[in-house]
Amino acid sequence: MTAQPQTADTTRQHLDRMLRRKEVEAITGRSRSAIYEGMAAGTFPKPVKIGARAVAWPESAIRNWIAERMEGGQA
Repeated sequence: MTAQPQTADTTRQHLDRMLRRKEVEAITGRSRSAIYEGMAAGTFPKPVKIGARAVAWPESAIRNWIAERMEGGQA
């Protein structure tokens, strides 16, 4: 079997949807301050810079964080 070259379409399929803070708050149930406290403590994923004054979280990072908590991880 030969590997198929990556095209723009196949690369996009592997990209996460980026979530802004309000959506992260809604999905996780955490407040803005709790999100930033968790980031400072290393217990919550850090966002990715998406613009000069904008950040967002990869959806997979937030989903993984939730899954860890459901499996008995940290609160």
